[in-house]
Amino acid sequence: MSDQPNNPLHGKTLQMILEHLVTQYGWEQLGHLININCFNNNPNFKSSLNFLRKTPWARKKVEDLFLKSIK
Repeated sequence: MSDQPNNPLHGKTLQMILEHLVTQYGWEQLGHLININCFNNNPNFKSSLNFLRKTPWARKKVEDLFLKSIK
């Protein structure tokens, strides 16, 4: 496995990213920032992770918000 020093997502799991965003923003604000049902209707980690793993465009939005939040 090669190092990826210029990739801030390297070594971060989707669960770690989502936990960071929920801690920083909370579910309600996260639902406003990324308008997807798994954040707006009865949000929880399990259903959100399942949806994000199956939906590349939503995962990209979550990863992009994460990158903005750590800068």
